[in-house]
Amino acid sequence: MTMTEMARDLSPIAHEIWEMKYRFRRPDGTPVDQTVDDTWWRVARALAAPEPADRRESIAAKFYSAMAGYRFLPAGRILAGAGTGRRVTLFNCFVMGTIKDDMSSIFENLREAALTMQQGGGIGHDFSTLRPKGAPVASIGADASGPLSFMDVWDSMCRTIMSAGSRRGAMMATLRCDHPDIEDFIQAKRDPTRLRMFNLSVLVTDAFMEAVDQDADWPLVFGGRVFKTVKARALWDQIMRATYEYAEPGVIFIDRVNAENNLAYCETISATNPCGEQPLPPYGACLLGSINLARLVIDPFSGQARIDEAELARLVSTAIRMMDNVIDVSNYPLPAQEQEAKAKRRIGLGVTGLADALIMCGLRYGSEDAARQARAWMAAIEEAAYSASIELAGEKGAFPLFDAEAYLAGGHVRKLPEKLKNRIRKHGIRNALVTSIAPTGTISLFADNVSSGIEPVFSYSYQRRVLERDGSHRIEQVSDYAYRLYRKLFGEEAPLPEAFVTTQELTPEEHLVMEAALQPHVDSSISKTINVPEAISFESFRDVYALAYKLGLKGCTTYRPNAITGSVLSLDDKPKTEAGATASAAAPALGESKPMDRAAVLPGFTYKLKWPDSDHAIYITINDIERDGRRVPFEIFINSKNMEHYAWTVALTRMISAVLRRGGDVSFIVDELKAVFDPRGGQWMQGRYVPSLLAAIGEVIERHMVDIGFLPAERLAPERLSTDQGEAPPNAVTQLPGQCPRCGMASLVHQEGCATCLSCGYSKCS
Repeated sequence: MTMTEMARDLSPIAHEIWEMKYRFRRPDGTPVDQTVDDTWWRVARALAAPEPADRRESIAAKFYSAMAGYRFLPAGRILAGAGTGRRVTLFNCFVMGTIKDDMSSIFENLREAALTMQQGGGIGHDFSTLRPKGAPVASIGADASGPLSFMDVWDSMCRTIMSAGSRRGAMMATLRCDHPDIEDFIQAKRDPTRLRMFNLSVLVTDAFMEAVDQDADWPLVFGGRVFKTVKARALWDQIMRATYEYAEPGVIFIDRVNAENNLAYCETISATNPCGEQPLPPYGACLLGSINLARLVIDPFSGQARIDEAELARLVSTAIRMMDNVIDVSNYPLPAQEQEAKAKRRIGLGVTGLADALIMCGLRYGSEDAARQARAWMAAIEEAAYSASIELAGEKGAFPLFDAEAYLAGGHVRKLPEKLKNRIRKHGIRNALVTSIAPTGTISLFADNVSSGIEPVFSYSYQRRVLERDGSHRIEQVSDYAYRLYRKLFGEEAPLPEAFVTTQELTPEEHLVMEAALQPHVDSSISKTINVPEAISFESFRDVYALAYKLGLKGCTTYRPNAITGSVLSLDDKPKTEAGATASAAAPALGESKPMDRAAVLPGFTYKLKWPDSDHAIYITINDIERDGRRVPFEIFINSKNMEHYAWTVALTRMISAVLRRGGDVSFIVDELKAVFDPRGGQWMQGRYVPSLLAAIGEVIERHMVDIGFLPAERLAPERLSTDQGEAPPNAVTQLPGQCPRCGMASLVHQEGCATCLSCGYSKCS
């Protein structure tokens, strides 16, 4: 099969990803890319634009050839945006500027974060620079609210901003292990509604790890002042207990990150992109691409199975040129990001399909042999990548901040083979850092469902429910690339070799061994999740991060299914493969284009909501249907005698009902309503502040979804909203002084113990 034929031979899931994510359409929906080949050529020609005119088309052809066989996969932002003329960034993620400890800087950084996410970039922020909760703010005679309060502001902003390509923003927040608010940071996500747009990571220092080992005292310090002293081991146990119970925070071994950084002579790192594979300085940009190892295996499932190393070297060389050109053709949300990217020209070439390639070569993921082979493959990629960047420097010049003596004196580069270092001395290098391993979830599906990044295979086969044009449904089997190839070669009844192993069969140590095998040949970092079963005991789990540190990793993240965050992907009990492994997974419903049918009679509940300062109660009726053995919300009605709300409540009920009737995960309705605040002020209800009437309605819907089992009970905070009217605590401010809570006019006067609006006649007597 030729590469062009392979490009056109899309599986249904790959075709769906292309349609949703990467196919270029005009604003009116008319397709510009008629085939996937058109997508490859669009990207290839866009990235060849910086090349000399007489070589541009031949270089574009090389770029096309690298992508057309799914052997090199640029990151999704590049596939979706290159050559479209849209004002979007081709960089996946950024680390934002340093937040100074003053309001002006805080909200300037918030503005820059919003602009970056608006163009499609995820962001990372270090909040360690903000003073702790309760610290004095001398200029205004008040106490600081602490970094977590401002993280809440970022979280709300992120919920609001729709990034380019209809992707919600993603954020990473870091906090130093010696910050006085570190314990609150560790516990923040115990609340299932808080900071859901953030990934959280603790910046762990070598000194802290030594203190943990010695069970020493650990001072929590800000601005030279010790706010509290704790036992280091007790603080470490808090981190481990939190990540065991709700999968966060992760850890970043920040001293190691900076010591191994090729650019340590001109930058200091304190944050990463949202997935953690790119530690970056302020305004640093994350540019990614992946070599698909599964497509490079020769003679798969035979005693001679191997990677085509000559082709691998050629492919890496082409990929480095492509990614270097992205720096010159991309848009940037902020000038500071463009300056940073072009001054250092860092790129992150990684791999995907590692687990599938190992299976095809007869190697069990997590074994010593698999780790040894993976290390050899990554070493070959590293050498080819540095070599290609050196050649580009001879052709186009080294990155502007290149200083040969300083560059070669420290960081990851000092571990390179001497022949490469000699070439760098002579010619320089085009890209300060060249390797990084990203999660690659979506592009791996697009590449015919190869295993993602360096993760093991999660499930070899699962079922998806696909909506047909006539409104009917069909069940579609989605299978892993290596599994499907094995079945094609040996038949459906052939027993699976021992190399076929899934995440559920691996120990945490086996996960870490594979990551540790690759890290010595990755100059940035690696995004990998140590998936563990829900049944694992805390005693078996608690040493995972410590082992990651001992193995030389730059960070670590774990995931254990839990009541707060749920399960990423759930496996069905049937059918089973002949080896006993699960052969089917329940794919999450993504919603349907045709509304579900309504029965003549539906069960439901009506809730009475008494909003303070409203003359009449609001009645919210939510009806459900039975589907797949459980109740799911189907429609909503909101009624009140208060006619001032009539138009928007009718619009709200129609819109929410339209969404509910299409099924799928509709919990986002709750999140969106709860994030709405009223500029006139919210109200105190049952001892808690609710920012708007819409937020109160959102909480009623959320409680209903929990009551019928559609959402987990853990979403509800203990002090949840009651449908009865509550009282404000003493001296609580419920709306802006002088502003009417009904009409919003600044015409509220107090007469004889009553507040009366001179504009609309509203009145409330105390």
